[in-house]
Amino acid sequence: MTKLIMLMCGLVLVCTSGCTTLDCLNGIESVPASRVPREILGRRRSEMMQISMQRLRQTPPSVYQLAPNDVLGIYVENVLGNADAPPPVHFPQDSSKPPSLGFPVPVREDGTLALPLVEPIHVSGLTLAQATDAIRRAYTVKRRILPEGKDRIIVTLQRPREYRVLVVREESGGGGGGGGASGGGATTASNKRGTGATVFLPAYENDLLTALTKTGGLPGLDAANEVLIIRGNFQDGAERDTLVARLKSCKEPCECEAEFPNASVTKVPLRFFPDQVPNFKQEDIILETGDIVMVQSRDREQFYMGGVLRGVYQIPRDYDLNILQAISLANGQVAAGGSGLMGTGGGGATSGVFPPSRAIVIRKLCNGSTVAIRVNTQQALTDQSQQLLIQPEDLIIMQYTLTEEFGNVMVRAFNINYILGGSGTRL
Repeated sequence: MTKLIMLMCGLVLVCTSGCTTLDCLNGIESVPASRVPREILGRRRSEMMQISMQRLRQTPPSVYQLAPNDVLGIYVENVLGNADAPPPVHFPQDSSKPPSLGFPVPVREDGTLALPLVEPIHVSGLTLAQATDAIRRAYTVKRRILPEGKDRIIVTLQRPREYRVLVVREESGGGGGGGGASGGGATTASNKRGTGATVFLPAYENDLLTALTKTGGLPGLDAANEVLIIRGNFQDGAERDTLVARLKSCKEPCECEAEFPNASVTKVPLRFFPDQVPNFKQEDIILETGDIVMVQSRDREQFYMGGVLRGVYQIPRDYDLNILQAISLANGQVAAGGSGLMGTGGGGATSGVFPPSRAIVIRKLCNGSTVAIRVNTQQALTDQSQQLLIQPEDLIIMQYTLTEEFGNVMVRAFNINYILGGSGTRL
């Protein structure tokens, strides 16, 4: 009689706990993982390759070429400087650069030099030797101010042009990772660096690699797999915001995607799949004054646990995380840890004799809709087709089956009866 009462109580408990039992209720309509198209399942992150660092820097010319904002040291005897006085010497603050001779003369915005007694001399794109010849012709051939062949003209590079670039970095300041979950099972933003720095890059060093190196080095494990280079002025930014807002309001984003006019944002991937080699060019990573380099944090690449388990966890950057590993990361069980005779399940957030084996993964699609994918975690232990790879913003709902809940109820009832019986109490 006692066993019959226990059995009936177990059935009642199981069928009244419908919030976690899909066998009693219809629950979420889902598709088995083995029947989901590969495009929805996602690709393995372990297949990605690191971008070559050589593609993030520019190749400088063999000889320095002049351009606006260069400052030259120029000495023209009896015009810029007297014959009885030596040329002035300028020692740069950077000890790695040689000193220069002559008076400082900047290259103007139109690429010309303004020197006394002669017309503006165009030097943009010329080397120092070519600029010297151009100045000599201006004083000896065009105006005949100096005797040809007896002039004393010295041209040196006193200060190379620089480009002012703003670098904004969101990843954490430490050398640690971003590859796992944060403490307590929830990802926080307290470790984000959130810093910005203005850097001055000399000519032929004004590239993405140099900007990153000067502001803390290459992005770490907690940074996104791409770096953004934002160009343009205020009006360009306003037009881009308007276009993005229009695309976001579209009911079918996949059909409404369009390239931005006069694209003001260049995306430079740091890791890529072998069949998707980035096709950006060298001029795309060359920075100009006013450009913004943005390193975004990976704190948006999370997955969520619901149902029996709870929490928010970050997806690793360089390796894959399948459904079984995600459950383990959330301190859940993917298999029973005991024989069931003593009613122990091996600990964890779902420590029962029979752990939940039904996982429903709610995955977002590019058109804004979602698809529910069903995985049997017990079968996934040996069936790779059910070892679904977790993608950003996945919601994993862990649920018991009818058999598992019934088994757990019966074991708990048996344990209670055993304890009470051992203490001399009869049901």
